[in-house]
Amino acid sequence: MSGAWQLVPDETQWQTSLAALPSPHVLQSWPWGEFKSRWGWTAQRWLLEDNGPACAMQVLRRSFGPLCMLYATKGPVARDVASYEHGLARLESLGHAQRAVWVKVDGDPPASHSAWTAADLDAMRAHLTQRHWHRSTEPVQFRNTMLTDLRADDEQLLARMSSKCRYNVRLAEKRGVQVRVIPMLEGADAEALYAMYAETGARDGFGIRERAYYLDAWRSMNAVGFIAEREGEALGGIVLFRHEHRAWYFYGMSRSIGREHMPNHLLQWQAMRWAREQGCDTYDWWGAPEQLVESDSMWGVYRFKQSFGAEFAEGIGAWDYTPSRLLFALYRRIRGKSRE
Repeated sequence: MSGAWQLVPDETQWQTSLAALPSPHVLQSWPWGEFKSRWGWTAQRWLLEDNGPACAMQVLRRSFGPLCMLYATKGPVARDVASYEHGLARLESLGHAQRAVWVKVDGDPPASHSAWTAADLDAMRAHLTQRHWHRSTEPVQFRNTMLTDLRADDEQLLARMSSKCRYNVRLAEKRGVQVRVIPMLEGADAEALYAMYAETGARDGFGIRERAYYLDAWRSMNAVGFIAEREGEALGGIVLFRHEHRAWYFYGMSRSIGREHMPNHLLQWQAMRWAREQGCDTYDWWGAPEQLVESDSMWGVYRFKQSFGAEFAEGIGAWDYTPSRLLFALYRRIRGKSRE
């Protein structure tokens, strides 16, 4: 490949280059890097051009003393396998040059989701292994997801749902649940969604970050909110991120009250329709079980998403590269002691 890597300092150039590559992820977008730069990271945006964009990597760097960690969140985004290999080589070089304890990637194959095959995934994992990357024991993002193809009308989308899911959507409408779309998620509506998210976390036993983090993320990413209400009372909500032709269901929140009115079903139905109206062809449900077995902790979530006709999409998963095994072992040892 004749092109050379360059740092991209301009948002328009970065977003345009990213859009020219297959399946650009929202977590590789310029606004995500800017957001994370306010929460302990710095963003390096590397572009390889060879008769057009060949590979793009937004690499987040977090420093601690003279050392650092590097994370290409949902990257590299590459035109083809050869370009993906160049991305890995560049990350390895950066890891050595910047004294990284580890470098992490969790991007998927250089093709659209619909074109992925098990062989493609296995081939990419083989490339990583050959280059001395190893499966991460500390993944950050979901490995797998669920996808809904939005290139269909209402009747077609409804037909893909389970009969029970369609019934619940109609039941919510019949019982007077209404969904309010919030295109600029800020102010009182953002506060209300965060309050519901905190309630959801406390009820379902998962931890969440501080309020300011989510409010900043939603504002930075131009997130769109949806709040389900009945008789003036909020019952649940969801938050979508959108990039190019895809919408991601990143956050879901629900109240303990009013669940019998099925607000969550109507929320997803209206969000899918909204995403399609905005020109999205894919609704990414953002998260699925590691294994499709009932014992998986996300099995119930999987069944809910599947009831809408969403299809399971396997990912490569998170992989780490350690420039210095000795340094990495020392880091793990110190970190282990700090948790005792």
